Formats: sequence, C-alpha cells, structure tokens
Amino acid sequence: MPKVLVTGVGGGAGQSILKALRGANYLDVLAVDSSPLAAGLYFGYKGLVGLEALHPDYVSNLLKISMQNEVQYIFPGHDVELKVLANSKQMFLMNGIKVIISSPKVIEICDDKLQTANFLAVAGFNFPKTQSFKEYEWDGNSVILKPQKGGARSKNTFLARSEDEYNKFSVSVDPENCVVQEFIDGDEYTCGSVFFEDNLTCVISMKRELRNGDTYKAFSLKSDSINNYVSAVVQELKPFGACNVQLKLRDGEPYIFEINARCSGTTAARALVGLNEPDIILKFLESGEVPIIDYEEKTILRYWNEIVIDNDEIFRMPKVESK
Repeated sequence: MPKVLVTGVGGGAGQSILKALRGANYLDVLAVDSSPLAAGLYFGYKGLVGLEALHPDYVSNLLKISMQNEVQYIFPGHDVELKVLANSKQMFLMNGIKVIISSPKVIEICDDKLQTANFLAVAGFNFPKTQSFKEYEWDGNSVILKPQKGGARSKNTFLARSEDEYNKFSVSVDPENCVVQEFIDGDEYTCGSVFFEDNLTCVISMKRELRNGDTYKAFSLKSDSINNYVSAVVQELKPFGACNVQLKLRDGEPYIFEINARCSGTTAARALVGLNEPDIILKFLESGEVPIIDYEEKTILRYWNEIVIDNDEIFRMPKVESK
C-alpha cells in the first residue's frame, strides 16, 4: 500500500481521514500537526510535529517531512492549509508527491461565501440569498451572519431571527469579512463526493444534527433527488478528490449554502456505511480503479473518546524543523 501523510490531525477532518484510512487497512500512514497535543498524532501511526500553515516555511517544512519519509500522497486535514497547498501542488509533484487537493480557483470559490453564491447563481443552482454585511439592510427575514472567508465550524456564526438580534450580533462580526445569508429552516444535509478528471466516482447524502458546528448524529440515506443535484453541482465545479456539499431543503428542493473542496469531519462516518473517500481516492490514483459503491442507510452516533498519553511521550514527539 502507498505511504500516506495526513496533515492537521488535531482537528476533526484530519482525524476523520486517519480513521477512514485505518478502516481500509492502510498501515503506512504519517500523521502531522503543528502541535504536539494534537490527538491524531497518537492514533497508532507515526506522528511528527511540523509548522503552522501560516508560517513562511510551511511548504518547505512539509516537503522535507514528505521526502524524508518517502511519502507518496498527502491529504490536507485543515482548511487553513488548503490555499497554500493548492498553490504549491506542482512543487510536491516535481518531487514525486501528489497532494490530494483541488485547483487554487476551486479552493478560492469554496473558501469565499460570496464567490460560492456567485458560482451557484451563474450555474443555475439554488442557494440562500447571500450578501456582503456592508451591503445588507434588515428586511424582516431570519438571517445567518457568518465569515465570508476562512470560516470553520460555527465560529463567529450567528442566527438572527429579529432586528434586535441582528443589531446585537452585528457588533460581534468583522464587517470586512462577513456575509449575511438567508436562513432556511429545516433539516440539514452533508453530502460527500469524489471527483477526478471529469469522472464523478460517487455521491453520498447524510442528514445531520449539529452540536457546536460539528455533526454529532448522522443518518445516511439514498435520495436520488439530493444525490443527483449534488452530482450536477460537483461536475460543474470540477474539484480534485473529495468535495463536501452542505444544503437544506425548501419545498423539497435543495438549497446549497456551503461547499468544502476537501475531506470532512464526516469522512469516517461515511466510511462506516460503505463509502470510504480516502480509499476510493488512493485506489483511483494508484491504478485507475473506480470501485462500485453501494453504501448502506444507517444511523451514526458520535461520541467523545479519550487518549491517555504519558507526558514523556508528548515531549518526545519528533519535531521537524524546516532548515
């Protein structure tokens, strides 16, 4: 099996990728994070401490780690890494390392809520009305205030059902980096997909319940209407590898409010019901194999799990300097 590196293993997405790889019996996996306290470093794989994605030497540090450990594929596990890795993808490829990441254009569309809305509008897909905070005026309808760029989970996200609530929350947002989005009440869905070179491999839909911005109950379902809609969106966007689409239904029609061009925190949950995105991606890149996917309709209940680590083990966790 190929040697795989997963970054950002202190967060839900990175850890979810590790779980999915373990479920598919990938043994030669390297977990990397900028903090020695990242839980994913202690999942039983080899762990290394690297640099933060915003560090000027981040790319050279990760390339050094990858070459020293003969890594063949890299799965980014944190949003903050996506832009810099998308722009550096060719550098890794020149050294025989493939980063599983979309183009800078796709990353930019997905990271910017206004660009996401514009992409959906131009392509003719449904989406909640989305405006810049500076241009919005209260119109009497419930809205969501959220970061325009760089949002994660529900951080700095507020639901305003009245003008008083809107005015109260308005003082807590960054006016230079905030959008106001029409609120659609009802069930929320997180939908995963894998796309390569005009080839849509699979789509899965899961209804979900959130706690503090994370999925903590998920229900996989086979909905042709949702899956077909997501398929059309992904084929228009043309990401590389995994792509996560979040939506709600209004009168039975999907309305997409967010797209993430990466694996997600529910990647491991999808693997448990028969759709393992990292495994699908690696098999395709290794051999061109497109497996037949037939996931099951199941209920997934998430819970906290503890890892107990000797203090000395944390101090001994290898740290790779860029120079």
